[in-house]
Amino acid sequence: MPPAEPAPTRETSPPPATPPNPERGRAARYPFSAVVGMADLKLALLINAVSPGVGGVLVRGEKGTAKSTIVRALAALLPPVEVAHGCRFSCDPRTPDPGCPDAPHPGAGGERPARLVELPVGASEDRLTGSLDIERALTEGVRAFEPGLLAAAHRGVLYVDEVNLLHDHLVDLLLDAAAMGESHVEREGVSVRHAARFLLVGTMNPEEGELRPQLLDRFGLTVEVAATRDPAERAEVVRRRLRFEDDPERFAAGFADDEAALAERIAAARDRLPGVELTDAALRQITAVCASFEVDGLRADLVTARAAIALAAWHGRAAVTADDVRTAARLALPHRRRRDPFDAPGLDRQKLDEVLDEHGDPDPDPDPDPGPPDDGPDGGPGGGPDGGPSVEAPGDVPQDGGESSEPSVESGQGRSSDTEPAPADAAYRPRLFTVPGVGAGAPGRRSKARSPYGRVSGARPGARGLHLTATLRAAAPHQVARGRAGHGLVVTPEDLREAVRDGREGNLVLFVVDASGSMAARKRMRAVKGAVLSLLMDAYQRRDKVGLITFRGADAELALPPTSSVEAGARRLDRLPTGGRTPLSAGLLRAAEVLRVERLRDPARRPLLVVVTDGRATHGPDPARVAGLLAGSLGSGAAVVVDCESGPVRLGLAGALGARLGAEVVHLDRLGADSLAGVVRDARSVA
Repeated sequence: MPPAEPAPTRETSPPPATPPNPERGRAARYPFSAVVGMADLKLALLINAVSPGVGGVLVRGEKGTAKSTIVRALAALLPPVEVAHGCRFSCDPRTPDPGCPDAPHPGAGGERPARLVELPVGASEDRLTGSLDIERALTEGVRAFEPGLLAAAHRGVLYVDEVNLLHDHLVDLLLDAAAMGESHVEREGVSVRHAARFLLVGTMNPEEGELRPQLLDRFGLTVEVAATRDPAERAEVVRRRLRFEDDPERFAAGFADDEAALAERIAAARDRLPGVELTDAALRQITAVCASFEVDGLRADLVTARAAIALAAWHGRAAVTADDVRTAARLALPHRRRRDPFDAPGLDRQKLDEVLDEHGDPDPDPDPDPGPPDDGPDGGPGGGPDGGPSVEAPGDVPQDGGESSEPSVESGQGRSSDTEPAPADAAYRPRLFTVPGVGAGAPGRRSKARSPYGRVSGARPGARGLHLTATLRAAAPHQVARGRAGHGLVVTPEDLREAVRDGREGNLVLFVVDASGSMAARKRMRAVKGAVLSLLMDAYQRRDKVGLITFRGADAELALPPTSSVEAGARRLDRLPTGGRTPLSAGLLRAAEVLRVERLRDPARRPLLVVVTDGRATHGPDPARVAGLLAGSLGSGAAVVVDCESGPVRLGLAGALGARLGAEVVHLDRLGADSLAGVVRDARSVA
């Protein structure tokens, strides 16, 4: 290693480094004002640009709807920020943070553009919060702090694409920073606190899984986006995109005036913001709306009030009006009304209007000059219910490719025909069950695993996730032989040690459900659906993937390919009809094939197989011959067989199937609304 340099006079005063994820070329970005449609999304982003205290925006929508494009374009509209010279934490020179690691800040500051910092889904904890500068610690013997993305995003925008796929350890850090407005780093002998106030913007595709409720509530506003069904509007989107790709600079120049006008209007609205009056009447409307929709806590009231004030400032009004309250509630409340992961976000517009009317019009004196109209391209960025194209509600289109909820299936002789899908019993909280052993799958909250994000339990040779103490211990005995001189240690690659962490992984929970005529008894099917629904909810909380196979008639169907979206699983389960013969072998074979394919796609994710059947087979080959193949497909996973056989005479077929699978077998009688946890507790493989 190079000879050590003199240590700096301050432990945390290395020369200013290039900030993480520096601002990239703005000229090549697609202009905000060039985005066609999506009036609600534009308005939500502009509300936060005017008043960052609103709390950010969560953008939910299908793939290919320009979610990321419009978010990245927002940074170009934000006013520049004044920062202290040499401060890596973007302190305001007029009101510097007294606890800033780079303090004191002598002299005046300078302006720089507002930053858009992107947090990759696979980022490490050190990358987000910052960490000890390992190189300087080893060579110079000083504790120099290297800032992370939270420091870079201070007074700017922190953007997380696919935020629903963010690992739990990063979600926890974001929650702490969003709640306190600052980041604390306590590790490897470094204790640092710095301000971290940012506009949090996340985009997600609900098909890939939902967001943890704690993080969901931290987003001030939420917007659902969907591609327009208007051919003319779609043509304009394609036309503009092709023009942009052909010559980005020329395309951006064509919208320069619109961009400048939006930036000026944001700056003017920020100046007006402190003078906007939130009257008592408007505040009563806000609290009445939040109470009527039964949102949890008081954050919804605060966010709605801040958004309504920002809307009034955006429109140039001196006081909040009923329209401001209506629009703010429409953006701030939908994601706060969810009671479980299977509830789709939404707001009853008619009920909203009724509550506002009931508590009166708060307009004290309508302003004769409401400010400049929202006349941006394609209806203007100020859209909402009165401007811009409407966004089709998720419930207006088929959620599963337009399939019928009651497909026709051949009925077997002696079996009941298709019946109306039975509703599920109420879901409940199941007891934790795990796959035995120690895995190495994707981070989650279920089975034990070696994980890069868990508790440190040891060290091993390697350079990923450096374990500083173990590295120093490995290098210390060799310093004399290596001719050490000065303060720095002589460290070779052989000395490097990486941390061994004990954490938790997410599993693949694959349900194989008998939907044949023998299961058609509504009481029995209600209990089965309630049990599976409870497991789905538990899988959501523990970050599992889930899959659903059903068998009835003459074949088995992969009703839900393995996915992180438990909402999709709940929808398929709700529409599951029953009737026909029992092709048990077809269900087992389909499960073996799904497990084989998933092992190729994600070999580290261990499966938990849950087979719900009475063990009877009235169609296809003998299940005993297929069970061995399925048992081999489980690998290091585990299985549970839920025996649904009933009546005074029981053949024990499900028990025999479980023995061949090496699975725990539990009878349906234990699948009531409060007993499924006992069915699959800790899911141990039978030796």
